[in-house]
Formats: sequence, C-alpha cells, structure tokens
Amino acid sequence: MLKALVFDWGDTVMRDFDLPGPMSGWEKVAWVPGAQALLEAVCKQYCCIIATSASHSDVPEMKKALARVNAERYFSRFYSKHELGFSKPDPAFFAAVLNLSGFKPSEAMMIGNLYDKDIVGAKAGGMRTALLNEAGIEGDYPMADYVVKNLDELILILLP
Repeated sequence: MLKALVFDWGDTVMRDFDLPGPMSGWEKVAWVPGAQALLEAVCKQYCCIIATSASHSDVPEMKKALARVNAERYFSRFYSKHELGFSKPDPAFFAAVLNLSGFKPSEAMMIGNLYDKDIVGAKAGGMRTALLNEAGIEGDYPMADYVVKNLDELILILLP
C-alpha cells in the first residue's frame, strides 16, 4: 500500500528559474502550476517528503525557499544531498530517504520532473514513480509508472 510521496523540489514543487545561489535568496520564486493543489489534496492521506540534489541548497536553505510560497507546511520530512551524502540518481539517495523516513520502497512513490535523475534511480530502488513531463517531450519512459503533463493529473491517480 502506498503511504509516502517523495517529491523532487526544483521544477516539481517550485519553479527553478536557474538563478545563481540558493533559491531562498532569489528575487522571485513560484510554485510549479498545480503543485499547491496537489499537496493540499494528498497531504492528509500520504506522508509527503521532499528530497533534492540541488547544488546550492541544504535542508535549512530549502525550508527557507519553501516558506516563501508557504509550501513547507505540506512536508513532514526534508532531505538534501548535503545531509544524505548521496545525489540522485544514485539508488542510495532514495534508500537513505526511505530508511530515515521509516518506509519500504514498496510504500513510496517518487514524483519528479527529470527522468534520468528522479525516475531511474527511484525505480532501481524499488519505488513507484511518476514523471512530470510539463513540456510533453516525446520519448519512451519505461521506468515511469505514470507520465503526467501536469500535476492535476496526478491528483486523479493518487486520489481516485
């Protein structure tokens, strides 16, 4: 049974404008369209976790950035490569997130926007996966259990 949702941060929950330095200090920040509605809908049924390989942000910086759009309230656990010692797509990254959170891979789904980083490593670690493909990039995504063009579609999958 699915119990936990592990979200990528940049371009999955918050828009990555590719500005220098940590997102918490950027002049502008924004939700990815549909992210707030998705989190509002699922946070009562699932444990929502956020996990990033962002170069410029550790967990305190990520929390500061999330707070700028009032997103931190939806997550019960926060992880970054700086604290974990592993980066995506290394399956050890996903294993560490799940071990520290107390979930088995079969109980968790990784939701991310980068097939090679978010989906392949999570699937190799035994997790279910959902690829956010906002741009509608044509391709074969065999490791993705779900491919959605927007996060509204994911609400229908997670809360049928």
